[in-house]
Amino acid sequence: MRTSQSSHDKVTSIAITAQQGVGKTHLLSRIRHQLEKDGGALFVYAGGNNYTDLNLIKYQFQQTLADSLSKTGSQSVMQWQEVAAAIANEVRSENSPTPADLVKKFDQAYANSLAKNKNLMNALQKQVLKNKPNADPYILRAILWTLSETQAPFAIKWLSGEELAQFNADELGLPNPSKTNQDREAEALKNIQQILNLVSFYNPVVICFDEIDVKNNSTDDGLPTESVIANFVKIIHDTLENSELSQGVVILTVMLPETWRDKVNSIPGGTPDRISKFTQRKPIDLKYVSGDSMVELVNVWLQEFYGAKNLIPPHPLYPFEESQLREYGKVSKPSVREALRWCADNFKIDEEPLPSEPLERFELAFKRENEAYIGDYLEDSSLIAEALYFGFETLKGQTLEGVFIEEVIRDIQPKAHNMPSSMDKKFINFKIIATENGRQAKIGVSVIQYSQLTLTAALKRLIDYETFELTRGCLVRSQSKIEQMKKHSEAYKLLNELISEKGGEHVDLIEEQIRPLIAVLGVYQKQQQYQLTEELIFDVIDKNKITSDNLLLREILSNPSGDMPAVDDEEDNELIDELFGSLSTSETDDSDDLSELLS
Repeated sequence: MRTSQSSHDKVTSIAITAQQGVGKTHLLSRIRHQLEKDGGALFVYAGGNNYTDLNLIKYQFQQTLADSLSKTGSQSVMQWQEVAAAIANEVRSENSPTPADLVKKFDQAYANSLAKNKNLMNALQKQVLKNKPNADPYILRAILWTLSETQAPFAIKWLSGEELAQFNADELGLPNPSKTNQDREAEALKNIQQILNLVSFYNPVVICFDEIDVKNNSTDDGLPTESVIANFVKIIHDTLENSELSQGVVILTVMLPETWRDKVNSIPGGTPDRISKFTQRKPIDLKYVSGDSMVELVNVWLQEFYGAKNLIPPHPLYPFEESQLREYGKVSKPSVREALRWCADNFKIDEEPLPSEPLERFELAFKRENEAYIGDYLEDSSLIAEALYFGFETLKGQTLEGVFIEEVIRDIQPKAHNMPSSMDKKFINFKIIATENGRQAKIGVSVIQYSQLTLTAALKRLIDYETFELTRGCLVRSQSKIEQMKKHSEAYKLLNELISEKGGEHVDLIEEQIRPLIAVLGVYQKQQQYQLTEELIFDVIDKNKITSDNLLLREILSNPSGDMPAVDDEEDNELIDELFGSLSTSETDDSDDLSELLS
């Protein structure tokens, strides 16, 4: 759903059937824990016992939806807050603080705005509605309010359809008319549609209807639970806004095989097609692991494992044998969890022997390290800085771009002014001591791939040539991140001072140029594992010109062009800047007071 270009595929469904004890609910639990651990989608659990009055199925599902999204997600905050943070971050694309940071600082930023006779929430809502004109402004406002630690409980209560005390409703700026349960039921579907359409724009949503066979009650018309929930799933499927920009909604409905066969599958009006759309009206039937399914299970898991590692095994089941797996499945009839635990305990494999020739060992090591980094490694400023530092270390005593490299220093003084209070990173990562045109050059290098606030703090150091004994400052940051800066932001002004007034430069971080440096750093750090010597590693690097021909290292040394990179020219919103500017105060040292951060 996430990658499909077709709006038709943005809402789908799967029916899951299994006998008692096979693991229907356990499967949903594993999905929930997987999403909580790794992210990828928001999780909504709707158990059959949630519905005490089937005549109010829509209103009770709205309550279930609000309650489920209040559970902790993959980013250590409520799922509501993950969505609210994504909405807020759209307003300031050059700065994407974590949801936890926004939650931590929101209340203070809001209080500061009121002290200035302004309103941060109104400003946020106004900016977001420019991009989301069809969103319900009150639902949008309530979701944004979940960023507030003090107001989140009231916002979630309102999102669930419940009435607030008038004082709380006034504080949140939300409507609060008195309603009967029948009124709430009549409005619930519209609210559910608005919430799911908005939430699924930022994250896929997995909705799990469990235990629909529960015999708890029926509607006034005599419809049992399974029929009411099945019809409700059809309504959700048919009424959600299928935008091609959506991340999608998938609905899982879990039941006994006989419930599907005798009841759900016979409901007229296309309901079965909506409940098992993805599987084309063929439910997934869970069974105990047999000999055949044991082989299939291991094959699927190992295929994913070897694929992620870019490895080609001798055969798909390696290191297991098919007969071994079939025997275990046939005799033990394990659950999936038991089967996977058995595989983990019995995964025995001989280490691949290293080549006898040192150069071949280096080639193998370099290939492995080059393939090891996938995903968001370009966001790891510390790793990139370490790779650049090592690259310059290999070039000491050489001349590149007219610069003779004498020394590379990591211990930047004064240390207290170069490190934030967390003491886990530096603003200036290292300094190159060199000779250029007969004069001594001291080039400070700062790699900043994360937040805008850290960028601002680092630029303050890079232009402070006197304090840090620099003749030139160099900022290494992806061009795409630079382009998101605002012309009137403090970071832009500092970058302009660095380039236009101080003779410094910005160097674009390009993946093809940094990746070989990261790979060769990995070889150096694991030289004992690869049975290599430092002397051989440096010799191979020198002979193959791995660092001397590296364009990124050369660009850092080359004479700055003096040209400012292109950036976003949109005016900043003062109040929203205050919210984002107040984040992560731990990233500044003690000399940066709060007023400076909020400027």
